[in-house]
Parts: sequence; structure tokens; C-alpha cells
Amino acid sequence: MNLLPGTFTEEFNLMKKIYCLLAVLALLSPLSAVRAEDLSLKSNDQGWVSIFNGKNLDGWKMNDTQGEFYVNDQGEIAGKGGRCHLFYMEELKNFELKIDVYINDKGNSGVYVLSPWVDNNWPTGGFELQVNSTHSDPVKTASIYEILEFFESPSPPDAWFTYHIIVKDGKMTVQVNGKTLYTYRDPMGKDGVPGIKHIGQTGHIALQQHDPGSKPRFKNIYLKKLP
Repeated sequence: MNLLPGTFTEEFNLMKKIYCLLAVLALLSPLSAVRAEDLSLKSNDQGWVSIFNGKNLDGWKMNDTQGEFYVNDQGEIAGKGGRCHLFYMEELKNFELKIDVYINDKGNSGVYVLSPWVDNNWPTGGFELQVNSTHSDPVKTASIYEILEFFESPSPPDAWFTYHIIVKDGKMTVQVNGKTLYTYRDPMGKDGVPGIKHIGQTGHIALQQHDPGSKPRFKNIYLKKLP
């Protein structure tokens, strides 16, 4: 084989660069894995648990056949059709919930907490955190429906926002996109009155599909149980 002057040297230098690059990558890979593991352990230490796996609705149940919830191609919970509510089937009392929510223009939805299971109807015994930027219903996102209502949305339509809801000892704190908007104190106190809706009760988290014009989506659903 005939080599032009300098070809062997050039090939040798190229091979040295490749070996150095491979060595650097070999060193970086274990470090990356350790960092990811550390982040995971840190999250577990803080008590946050994902309650939606991005693949199916295991652990969740629909309460009505008029509408439908499904997992879309982006790994999100999406709603379509008429009235339907998707319940997370563990009952909770004191907890924090973080959830990313999307609502379309003129769409309406909600995130319920402390809601008793109900068949083929609107939930009535829990607290609905409204999801509505531009629907004709004047009660907008961040409201506790029929209790503490706002008429301007902190989030625009056709965009994602994050609800962070903290429920503990007769109080509910609501954050949107990291900003605390208010803390609602149950007028009946920590334990409330049996048989009447109050923050001291146990119940489910539920997601709402409101009507055929509404197309809500949900992702990154994390739960932290509190004492």
C-alpha cells in the first residue's frame, strides 16, 4: 500500500483523538449515572411519588361513560367527549399534589381533591380546583369552585401550568406556577363536622372532562403524603 507523505502521521493523530474521546465518554457515563441516581434518591427522600406512569391508567378509574380519558402519544392523560371524571383510587387526607395541566381555548376542566367516589355524575362531596382560562363559565383557574372564586385566570389557554395543592389539618394552600395564591382555612376547623364537606375528610384526587368542547391534558402527577 502506498501512502502519501504525512498520511500515516495524520491517521495516527486522528486515531489518538478518537481514543481520547472514547476515554472521556467512558469516564462521563458513570458520572452521569451517579448524578441521575442521586437526583432520584433525593426525590424519594422528599417523599414525592409519581401516581401516573405515562403509559396507561393503572390506579385510576373513570366514573362515567359520556366522556373518556386516555393516554395520548405524548404520554399525557387526555380527556374528550362529555362529562367524565377520572379518579385516583387511593383515598387520601393530608397530602401535597403537583400536576401539570393544559386546557384549550374555551375549554373547561378541574382537579378535585378529597372527593368521594360517585357513579355517573358530577362529584359533589370534594373540592374542585377549577381549570378554565376562557370558557363561558366565569369561574376561572385557581378557584375552589363554589367556595373561593376568581374571575380572571392566572394562566392563558392553550398553555401548560402547574398546580401545587397542599391539604393539611383543615387548610388548603394553592399555588400556580410556583406562586402561592392563597391558603383557604376550613371554617369548621381541622376535623370539621361528620357528613358535611370539609378539608379534614378523606377522599380521592379526580380529573374532570367537562364537555365535548373541552380538551384537557395532564402530566407529571406527583403525590406526597403528609402526617
